[in-house]
Amino acid sequence: MAVTTLDPQTALVVIDLQKGILSLPTAHPTGPIVEQACALLEAFRRHRLPVVLVNVAGGAPGRTEQPRHTGGFPADWADLVPELNQQPEDHLVTKHTWGAFTNTDLEQYLKSKGVTQVVIAGVATSIGVESTARYAYELGFNVTLAVDAMTDLNADAHHNAITRMFPRLGETGTTREIIDLLDKTHA
Repeated sequence: MAVTTLDPQTALVVIDLQKGILSLPTAHPTGPIVEQACALLEAFRRHRLPVVLVNVAGGAPGRTEQPRHTGGFPADWADLVPELNQQPEDHLVTKHTWGAFTNTDLEQYLKSKGVTQVVIAGVATSIGVESTARYAYELGFNVTLAVDAMTDLNADAHHNAITRMFPRLGETGTTREIIDLLDKTHA
C-alpha cells in the first residue's frame, strides 16, 4: 500500500453500496466492505469533508458481447444500504453508466467545494470504482483508493484493478491508513 498524503480538501466517493448490487455474488463478503466504507464515512463526516454517495439506476445503451440484465429490477434495487446512514449534507449521485462522472453533476459539485482529491470505495472494483477513478484522474483530481473497502463480482478482475490499474491512477491504501492520514491532515 502506498498512500502518502491527503489534500486538505478531499472528498469521499462511495460507489454502488446499494441493495441490488450487494445482493449479487461477490469475490469477497460485502459485510466487511460496508463496515470499512462506514468507517470512512464517519471520519469524513467528523472532519466536515464532502461525502458523495453513488447509486446506479440503469445502464448505458449499446451492444455488448456479455448479456446484460434488461428485465425489471426490484423496487428497492437502487436504494443505498441503511448502514451508510445517509445524511442531509451528503451529495447523492444517481448514475446510468459505470462511472460516477458521466452525465452527472459530480465534477461540478466537487469543484464547487474546492475538492482536489477523492478517496473512492465501493462495488464493483473493476467496474464502477475503476471507471470513476479513471475519470477523476483524467479530470486532474488526486485519487486514493481504499482497497479494503471494495470488492468485485470477479476475483481476477478485482486483483487486476488493485494491482495493475489503480497504481497508475493514484495511490492505494487501507481504510485505517486513510483515516490516520485524514486525522493527521485535519488535526
